[in-house]
Amino acid sequence: MNTLPALRLTTLLATLIALPAAVCAKPVVVAQPADIRSTNPGVNRDNTTDGVILNVVEGLVGYKANGSVGPLLAKKIDISDDGLTYTFSLRDNVKFHNGQPMTSADVLWSWNRYMDPKTGWRCLGEFDGRNGLKVTQASAPDPKTFVMKTDKASAVFLDTLARTDCAGAAVIHRDSVKADGTWDKPIGTGPYMFDSWTRSQFVTLKKFAGYVSPEGDKADGYLGKKVAVNDEVKFLVVPDPSTARAGLQSGAIDASQVTFSDYKELNDNPEISVILPQEASKHTLLFQTRDPVLKNKKLRQAIAASLDIPQIVMAASENLVKASNNSAIPATSAFHDDAQNKGYKYDPEKARKLLAESGYKGEKIVIYANKRAHVPSYQVAVMAQAMMQAAGINAQIEVLEWATQLDRYNRGNYQMSSFSYSARMDPSLSYEQFSGDKDKQPRKVWDNPEAEKLISASFDEFDDKKRQQIFDQLHEKMLDDTPLIILFNGATAWGYRKNLKGFTVWEGKPLMW
Repeated sequence: MNTLPALRLTTLLATLIALPAAVCAKPVVVAQPADIRSTNPGVNRDNTTDGVILNVVEGLVGYKANGSVGPLLAKKIDISDDGLTYTFSLRDNVKFHNGQPMTSADVLWSWNRYMDPKTGWRCLGEFDGRNGLKVTQASAPDPKTFVMKTDKASAVFLDTLARTDCAGAAVIHRDSVKADGTWDKPIGTGPYMFDSWTRSQFVTLKKFAGYVSPEGDKADGYLGKKVAVNDEVKFLVVPDPSTARAGLQSGAIDASQVTFSDYKELNDNPEISVILPQEASKHTLLFQTRDPVLKNKKLRQAIAASLDIPQIVMAASENLVKASNNSAIPATSAFHDDAQNKGYKYDPEKARKLLAESGYKGEKIVIYANKRAHVPSYQVAVMAQAMMQAAGINAQIEVLEWATQLDRYNRGNYQMSSFSYSARMDPSLSYEQFSGDKDKQPRKVWDNPEAEKLISASFDEFDDKKRQQIFDQLHEKMLDDTPLIILFNGATAWGYRKNLKGFTVWEGKPLMW
């Protein structure tokens, strides 16, 4: 037996039993591949951080399991006829974890804190006018009513409020910050209370006995019936996938993200359930369209024709994911119609013809990739390289640390990059994620003024049929421009012990109710 995983598991077990004597039963243990970045909602965050903190905090609105948005701390939302004023009627009897009742004054305090640039909120630019929309006024006319006014109508205003990378614009108690205004810890309204954080080791949450669930007879993403059935949850940092697998098998770990290859092994274990929740994240190959070589559209089209995308998807997912998707709209979306099913076709003859027309002379094309355990970046790059080389394209792979690859993406410093985007539920937000003016935002991939006009129109249009027409036009235009190749939507494998109660996963985030 390899002794390294065994030693790590021994340390893990020692950590689990090092609990206060007053704790009668061990906590539910959820393994995570990395530590959280902070406890400050929507500030210095990543997907792992969001997955922990969103068990603690809630916002006025939240996502349902199907990606649509509904009231969470609000019980009703009224929108004015001109689409500029949103009136949120708050739910009754909601309390913070310190026992204090939640009122509109707390919502206003939280909002004003987010809108203060010193807070460093991830989503400030979505609401201060920099990205096209500005909240011009927020007020609390009475304890149960909160009102927001915007400078323009937006079909995605509520979706943006609900975004998990924004922490759902969570409402927190003002005692979450210290007297000097610096951050202390999250005092939210969620089913679990923040307990402790031992950096690089674990975060513990405890059941909030005073939690009042939203309406619903069953759980529905971040909405619906929410009951904290576990007294304590420990999110344990386990970077090594083999250690996480061994912990699941031994019972030291109750739930964990697992690799595709481990999925198959754990599926045969009668004490473990394995799931593969579909996500709206996007696994892609990016092109730098300002690169001296790849600025040639016919060359990008030739690369697309050289790729057997279904084969790439099967190989990258260990044959677990069956469907490719070349659309920016996930297959689970109500906006994914027949037009969105149109995609790239594997056609070696066409690839060679386009290569000749492009004037390609064998210049080296470098694909950046990383080897993170739970994303298919490297696997996709290896398959793409082989297929491109078979078509006569001089493709090479350079493996980078994730932080380096992300930095080069943000600066637009790459030729090709095997890259994954986190979920954006609304199609407008999904397109906006990678589209825009490279001079203003070098990280943008698709810089096309006509596409930008269509995306802008989709933000302003409230009629779903008209929005569908816009998205269908965008998809057609994107396939032609080929600024990136969207390969497939994410699917993160998880394993959990069958005696674990109340465990689900949504968009890669564990929901502990």
